[in-house]
Amino acid sequence: MAATRPGTPSENDLTRWDCEHSWHPFSQMREYLQFPPIHIASGEGSWLTDTGGNRYLDATASIWTNVHGHNDPDLNAAITDQLGKVAHSTLLGLSHPVGTELSHKLAGISPGDLNRAFFSDTGANAVEIALKMSLQYWQLRGYRDKDRVIGLRDAYHGDTVATMAAGDSRLFHRRFRPWFFNTIKLPRPECEEWDGKIRRADDGWSLHVLRKLLEKQAGKVTAVILEPSVMGAAGMLLHPPGFLKGVAELCREHSVHLILDEVFVAFGRTGPMLVCADEGVTPDFLCLAKGLSAGYLPLAATLVREPVYETFLGPFESFRAFFHGHTFTGNPLGAAVSLANIRKLEPMIATGEIRRKSDLFGRRIAEHFEAHPHVAAIRQRGMCAAIDLVEDRENGTPFPVPERFGIQVALGARKHGLLLRPIHDTLLLVPPLSISETEIDLLVGRTAEALNEALAARHVSVQ
Repeated sequence: MAATRPGTPSENDLTRWDCEHSWHPFSQMREYLQFPPIHIASGEGSWLTDTGGNRYLDATASIWTNVHGHNDPDLNAAITDQLGKVAHSTLLGLSHPVGTELSHKLAGISPGDLNRAFFSDTGANAVEIALKMSLQYWQLRGYRDKDRVIGLRDAYHGDTVATMAAGDSRLFHRRFRPWFFNTIKLPRPECEEWDGKIRRADDGWSLHVLRKLLEKQAGKVTAVILEPSVMGAAGMLLHPPGFLKGVAELCREHSVHLILDEVFVAFGRTGPMLVCADEGVTPDFLCLAKGLSAGYLPLAATLVREPVYETFLGPFESFRAFFHGHTFTGNPLGAAVSLANIRKLEPMIATGEIRRKSDLFGRRIAEHFEAHPHVAAIRQRGMCAAIDLVEDRENGTPFPVPERFGIQVALGARKHGLLLRPIHDTLLLVPPLSISETEIDLLVGRTAEALNEALAARHVSVQ
């Protein structure tokens, strides 16, 4: 165990205080308190170490944020350098060099005329800002009937009120439905892909439904919002190639904004720096977070097309300004580490390093799980994958909900030095992009071991 400083709480103290005072996100606390807690003390590369000295492979990239591993010297240096100058200075009526530089860099990597960056601190806020900007834009243009948003079924865009309304995460958000604004839910496209191969894809039904909706209701719709390529919190649900471009063309044809939530998929997670740029689509609003700061600090950005920005200009007394902001908007430390992250990521993408790792990742997942009798489906694109677990593959019978089988697998994985976070009975593998090929083998192999041990514990055949 690492040496502790004088007065450092003991592990017993931390456990007791955690039980007495903490309320963890997305957790049934009665269930949480039944399991031995893990207090993460340090990190190095793809690994995290707890206060007991146990090492774990960070199989979730600390909830999908980590890009270059923990304790990266280049990112540490960027923060340390900025810390020697100023830790925070507001963007309300002021600017600072590193924030301005990041705005310029984001405009440079974004497609088309996405020239303006509005900073915030989380993905949900980036999306909320885009929704508010879209509504105000149409009001300023005199189209006050445009107040509806079209989103995809099963989508998740965050937990603020507007993002809950725009999404369709029924289990998470149904209790707050009375506060939601008017939204229309579009059937999501379907696609199964792993090891770089499409196994099954949508036949165009989603685009057909969207076309019919816009033909009838475009005059009342402010925006279509979607997560391109991969719907993360929905269970890594994939979009087939061409879907995004089809949605963009329909939005342009019917004068409806397109909001892309790339909070999860951007910055190399699915391969390219930005999905929209890779697919030749320029949305009206592009929402970024998570990998933007490489998992170091809370920072988000909403990129906006120039004509949208110009609509908000006018004398103060016209009150056209966008009255929205966050205390730590464009925090200099977050901006500095984000710049260092992007500069370090660019050659990884350009040389094909991430693509090669993704191909290996897909092959290893197929080898261990494609024929597994308790795996109903696999989805993998880039460095993210989902493995749907079922009690009976042939009949698609799920495990009983009270059994919490996915959690049992994750708890067993800890004994193999893995930190997993499933969604229900879907195992999600989302490692740091810097993970080595040896660590990919370890990650997938140990996940299979944990699954088979959990099945054996309930006397289920794994043959």
